[in-house]
Amino acid sequence: MKKCSCSECKNRLCATKVPIFENLEYEELLEISGKIDYREFDKEEVIFSEGAPADTMYFINGGKIKIYKYNKAGKEQILNVLADGEFFGELDLIKTSKYNFYAAAMEKTRICTLAKKEMKNIILRNPEIAVKLLENVGKRLYSLENLVQSLSTNDVDARIAFLLIEFMEKSSNVTDEGIEIKLTMKREDMANYIGVTRETISRKLKKFQDEGIIKIKKAKTIVILDEDRLYEKYNE
Repeated sequence: MKKCSCSECKNRLCATKVPIFENLEYEELLEISGKIDYREFDKEEVIFSEGAPADTMYFINGGKIKIYKYNKAGKEQILNVLADGEFFGELDLIKTSKYNFYAAAMEKTRICTLAKKEMKNIILRNPEIAVKLLENVGKRLYSLENLVQSLSTNDVDARIAFLLIEFMEKSSNVTDEGIEIKLTMKREDMANYIGVTRETISRKLKKFQDEGIIKIKKAKTIVILDEDRLYEKYNE
């Protein structure tokens, strides 16, 4: 893990990438940047473990992280995947607590951090940030509810459809062929996200392709050919 110098941290102005800070004045962003700690994490490096003191808010300045827990069988269960411009740790701002999940880098990742007390002061001076934080919490809870609903079904097709819809809603591009999505996880992480095996992921994606629902262009690129049928799969 590499820690940058204070001047380098200020120059990066990590706060400018965070949506909840987008309406702040330039001077306020400079002030926040001066209080930010900048760090780099290698692929698979753990950022914090379950049970660690929850005293920090994290802002992703580049790369991708996963939030996860381990189930009773000791298997990793991914709860969320966050990328450039997103943040985490906001649920623990109100009171002293400990993280009830793990966070790890999925690739080489740059992260800016703010101590919880500093973040509280920023919120007190800018109440609109608190509203944006609550909106973000709402979206996360909605996403988690959908994940729980998906995991509660034994229908693997529905789980695969859920995963593709998640990718489609987060990042997609409409082309002449259909809706092109980039798979932001490796197959193993995709499997850990929806509670299946890596082999099942590959087999089911091929099945969806044979049924004309998707087209696998590359290992990391899929085109949704029949969006309606995909949603039908999810709701079956």
